[in-house]
Amino acid sequence: MNTLAPQRSWLLDPDLLKLVHQCRRLIHSEFGVKLHLTEDHLEQRLADYASKSRSSHLLRTWEALKSRVPELDVETDEAEIPKRVYRGQVLDDGPAKTAADPVTEEKPQPKKKIIYRGRVVG
Repeated sequence: MNTLAPQRSWLLDPDLLKLVHQCRRLIHSEFGVKLHLTEDHLEQRLADYASKSRSSHLLRTWEALKSRVPELDVETDEAEIPKRVYRGQVLDDGPAKTAADPVTEEKPQPKKKIIYRGRVVG
C-alpha cells in the first residue's frame, strides 16, 4: 500500500495548511473547481491553476507557499495544459487581435431594433 504521507508531511504545519486552504478557496471562487487535500497531484493542480489565474492574490499566496516548501517547485508544461473543449471538440483560439492592426478592426454594427410587446422601443 503506497501512501503519500512522507511526501505531504508539510501539510501538517498549520501555517502552510492555512496557505493551501487560501489557495483552494481562491481557485474555487475563480474557476469553480474544488480541490481536495487527498488528491494525488494536488501540488501540480495548485501550480496549474495559479499559473492560469488572473488573481494577483492567488499568485502571491502560491508564491508564499512555494517559498516555504521546496518540494512544491513544480514546472507547468504547455503540453499538459488542456485545450478549451466545447461539447467534446477542441476549440481553436485563433490569432490574437492587436490594437495596432487596422486590418482586423471590426466595423461598427448597425443599431438593432428592440421590439417589446409588438412595438419598437429603441
